[in-house]
Amino acid sequence: MKKTIYKILGKRGRITIPWEIRKTMGFAYNDVISFMVADNAVLLKCELLCDGCSMAFSTEPQEEANAFKALLDELTTEEIREAIVQLSVRWAEIQKSGDGV
Repeated sequence: MKKTIYKILGKRGRITIPWEIRKTMGFAYNDVISFMVADNAVLLKCELLCDGCSMAFSTEPQEEANAFKALLDELTTEEIREAIVQLSVRWAEIQKSGDGV
């Protein structure tokens, strides 16, 4: 894709990744996207957080908890609210299916 797409950065520093780019790159809802600065450009990459998710917990639970807390610390109030809503829905689905703890 060699087409240039222009977007305006919002007042809170947010921008929407254009649909054409999401489609081309295979980005989907809830994907984790990393940003890397290289020279005078920003590179986006869809991150794979677990390889087959065969291991439910890290061998270093404190390290995992610290990483999770660092992620939460970077969220805005609205993003935290949305995460709580999504987690609540997921928890209710798990409880309803009987797969809960």
